[in-house]
Amino acid sequence: MTQLTAIESVHVAAYIEQLQKARSAPTAKLRLAALKHLFDWMVIGQIMPTNPAAAVRGPRHIVRRGKTPVLDPSEARQLLDAIDTTTVIGLRDRALIGLMVYSFARIGAAIGILVEDVYTQNRRLWVRLHEKGGKQHAMPCHHKPIRRRCCFRPTAARPSN
Repeated sequence: MTQLTAIESVHVAAYIEQLQKARSAPTAKLRLAALKHLFDWMVIGQIMPTNPAAAVRGPRHIVRRGKTPVLDPSEARQLLDAIDTTTVIGLRDRALIGLMVYSFARIGAAIGILVEDVYTQNRRLWVRLHEKGGKQHAMPCHHKPIRRRCCFRPTAARPSN
């Protein structure tokens, strides 16, 4: 095939099917997504009349169990103890990493935490995480970060949207 405009959905589907035989399903899905974006860009730029990859469905891939390793308590303690707490940056880093270790928070949710997101409810310290898609997740704090709470507190206010 010598012309981009000659590419049809059948060609993209055949490529993805062939790719599945040689590579994993996530790789095939990722490459299909890249092709869809490329052809969308070509349609917007009026290089192609339609997106031939738009109608192609990727392979099914369901992750039932994540591959992220979990730190055991001694590794978590070693990590937190290795942080230099003589500087404000070290205190901040220890607070963020401690929050992530004890709550399994994503880094994006942990760095987005503000003063009003740490509060007391029924004599227990709670933290509110702002997750993807504007979702909020409130959870009680583990007893270990409570002792470290006064070492570092965020000072910024949440920007209004």
